[in-house]
Amino acid sequence: MMQLPVDFITRTKELLADDFRRLEVAVGEEAPVSIRVNAAKRLEGLPYERVAWCETGYYLPERLSFTFDPLFHAGAYYVQEASSMFLEQAIRAYVDKPVKCLDLCAAPGGKSTHLLSVLPEGSLLVSNEVIRNRSNILSENIIKWGNPYFVVTNNDPADFDGLAQLFDVLVADVPCSGEGMFRKDPNSINEWSVSNVQLCAARQKRIIQDIWDTLKPGGLLIYSTCTYNTEENEDNIHYIVNDLGATPLPLPLKEEWGVSGGLKYDYPVYRFFPHKTKGEGFFLAVLRKNEGEVVTPKIKPSKEKKKASQPIPPEVRQWLSEPDLFNIELRNNTLEAFPVAYKQEHMLISNALRMVSFGIQLGEIKGKDVLPAHPLAMSTYLNRNVFPLHEVSYEEAIQYLRKEVLQLPPELPKGYVLLTYKGSPLGFVKQLGNRANNLYPQEWRIRSGYLPEKITCLPF
Repeated sequence: MMQLPVDFITRTKELLADDFRRLEVAVGEEAPVSIRVNAAKRLEGLPYERVAWCETGYYLPERLSFTFDPLFHAGAYYVQEASSMFLEQAIRAYVDKPVKCLDLCAAPGGKSTHLLSVLPEGSLLVSNEVIRNRSNILSENIIKWGNPYFVVTNNDPADFDGLAQLFDVLVADVPCSGEGMFRKDPNSINEWSVSNVQLCAARQKRIIQDIWDTLKPGGLLIYSTCTYNTEENEDNIHYIVNDLGATPLPLPLKEEWGVSGGLKYDYPVYRFFPHKTKGEGFFLAVLRKNEGEVVTPKIKPSKEKKKASQPIPPEVRQWLSEPDLFNIELRNNTLEAFPVAYKQEHMLISNALRMVSFGIQLGEIKGKDVLPAHPLAMSTYLNRNVFPLHEVSYEEAIQYLRKEVLQLPPELPKGYVLLTYKGSPLGFVKQLGNRANNLYPQEWRIRSGYLPEKITCLPF
């Protein structure tokens, strides 16, 4: 049985009483493996048990060779812990029209990719991560998901003070002491302490304070953690209700899900325990910001000197299936597309925050040539009728994802070719005749030089 910290045992026994023994046993068992399918890319079902509270969630019978599954790299699915998929229920219960949503603590991208799937079509998602290298991982995962209605930022919550009342929905999966992840990440046990719980609770409160003004009156705050204690959960909800004047909202539940209620106060909050639900420890609450004075965010003039707009190569618009939805700009020889509907918000965010990525990077101008960019291949708005297509084998797909040299059939036309695997775009090559230049991003490549003896991939 897993050795848990003495202080954790004492504190959690007080919360759960006779139920603690069942929790202790469950924490020592193997954690379930679960994924979410990207319905915009793969419509087929899977022959696995469904995650009850997520329409596209599945439990897998074993951990698969995700690194060596080309469809994982193509954004056909995302590996995500099942309990955290409960976010879907909050969106479906209270969001029924396009919104501007902020995912504040977003890396590595599980909730952001989920939001891009379940928010009403036409919604804008701003996904933020304060740690720079994690924001790059977040950006990669969102780009692979393919929905271009996003901006990835790399900022501290306090940096959002210039975006008053910009957002209709604020998702705060705040950094926590991680008690609910003990069996999935045994190292978190060694990092746990009572003082760290208190530190996390104070930091979470400060994060909500810093970001509260960005939420519109009547907007939704979805607060979540992956921990059990009440300091980081019910106590912080009590603060948001009492000091910030929010109203907690109930969510529809089915008894067979095994979701628990609160352990303190009388608020509608939702707890996942591994001895009751098939997933890790998780806490979620939905609160509505009370009505108040509405403030329209003011767009400050850009600090950059305006340059004469450069002409967009006409063929580039044809690369998009619905070009009229996008504003295309050329900056530093890079072609970028962003939804026309959110042009003002894009300007506002770019003036206030550090943007890592957004919309669709279409390509790069090199001399007289326009080189299509990898994010275009990943986008669900790619016009697949423009580029010659070549379906690759599994071995060729792995070669491509390692950024190795490919030998493609000589009858393929010279120029840019879109490679597909099982019908899903993997990315571009430039066919030269006797060989092809591999255009897969260097920083995204599979770094492992070997293939496991047994490779198990999803049966799409």
